[in-house]
Amino acid sequence: VLFDRHVLAVAGTHGKTTTSAMLAWILEFNGYQPGYLIGGVPLNFTVSARLGESKYFVIEADEYDTAFFDKRSKFVHYRPRTALLNNLEFDHADIFADLAAIETQFHHLVRTVPGNGLVVVNGEEPALERVITRGAWAPVEKFGQDKHNAWSLISKEADGFIALQDGKEVATVTWAPGSGVMGRHNQLNALAAIASVNHIGIAPADAARALAEFKNVKRRLETIGVANEVTVYDDFAHHPTAIITTVDGLRRRVGQSRILAVLEPRSNTMKLGVMKAQLPNSLGAADKIFAYGASAGKDSLGWDLNEVLAPLNAKEKDRALAFDDLSALVDAVAKEAKPGDHILVMSNGGFGGVHQKILTAIQEKAK
Repeated sequence: VLFDRHVLAVAGTHGKTTTSAMLAWILEFNGYQPGYLIGGVPLNFTVSARLGESKYFVIEADEYDTAFFDKRSKFVHYRPRTALLNNLEFDHADIFADLAAIETQFHHLVRTVPGNGLVVVNGEEPALERVITRGAWAPVEKFGQDKHNAWSLISKEADGFIALQDGKEVATVTWAPGSGVMGRHNQLNALAAIASVNHIGIAPADAARALAEFKNVKRRLETIGVANEVTVYDDFAHHPTAIITTVDGLRRRVGQSRILAVLEPRSNTMKLGVMKAQLPNSLGAADKIFAYGASAGKDSLGWDLNEVLAPLNAKEKDRALAFDDLSALVDAVAKEAKPGDHILVMSNGGFGGVHQKILTAIQEKAK
């Protein structure tokens, strides 16, 4: 499928799915009819993958291993002409010993990009700086918030941003109302997408027009429903950094309204407890926290949720509550919720259909 295609690959610990969807939509909007393979359902399309009608192919490039007999990261097989590196932190503790091991895989990816290609890299990520320092055949363009990067931005808070190339304003991105796109992390995702498509001839202003109609991806701050003036959202966040950026993005959108965070730390890395100490800080912008961890079975945690969340209760009693029974969690959330609140559910799984259960419980309480 990828042989003889101009592959645009999006790699990084966070933001791969959203940024890949942005790239695919920018190309589609501008008439390029790309193929794509994305680890989620982009709401501008109806499916998560298609072959496409042109030489361009957008792929979400995951660093997880290829197969039990090939422990190289999947993305080394994609041979991109344009590689976008969003960020890099330790993750996938079940297959990587440390961050250095992941950096080596990213180095291998960078070295697959040919001399006539382009590597677009977050210039404010120390781990990615180490990756680039190890060498690249292709030119490298950096993006970030600071103007020392080739691509930078001026934030418009929740509504969008102004993109700058070499310090000059080249495009203004304004998110569509109800798009679900919010937060500084999505501004950087979009800036990276603008830089990447510039490599294939799409002007920043044309990319910005496409982004104004971007509708995000399912499970990325997706509004599930409203009951008694309480809005329930669903998000795939499960890594502490993704949690903090998701909560912050919603905070920028809703201002001082209360945010009730409902979390299921069920990824392999979280269940191993490698990042449990980061959870209190990642949830700091939420007003109330309800966390769930099964006490038995294959999805059970190997650590004590109450103990980990204790710092959040130091100044406010019962600000963070832990549950091993889903029904009890639903009842507690419904009891706490008030009109005007925003309930943010975060899990990389189905979470037992908790979103609809919470909405139903709130409706019942309001009768």
